[in-house]
Amino acid sequence: MEFRAVSKYVRISPQKVHKLIDAVKGKPVEAGLNILKFMPQKAAAIVEKVVRSAVANAEKNQDIDVDSLIIYNILADQGPTLKRFKARARGRGTRILKRTSHITVILIEGSA
Repeated sequence: MEFRAVSKYVRISPQKVHKLIDAVKGKPVEAGLNILKFMPQKAAAIVEKVVRSAVANAEKNQDIDVDSLIIYNILADQGPTLKRFKARARGRGTRILKRTSHITVILIEGSA
């Protein structure tokens, strides 16, 4: 059985989320949450929150044993980009792209 949780329009670049995805992919949920808890990146706290949401979905909707869940996949897709301008020298302006991402966590039932 597959359980998922999605967090949309998160104000962090998908590139920054991709850096820590491989550290927790394929691990049991409890081990993955421990790894994310002690990572210094901002994205780690965001992904941890989405993983906890997916665990809550599994627990609430199907009455599954949480200890048997495995983090099957984490996806960080690009969301809409906010375009801003910043004043620069000699009356110019440069464009600043504030990227957003959609983070999806997929859990499966495995043998713990």
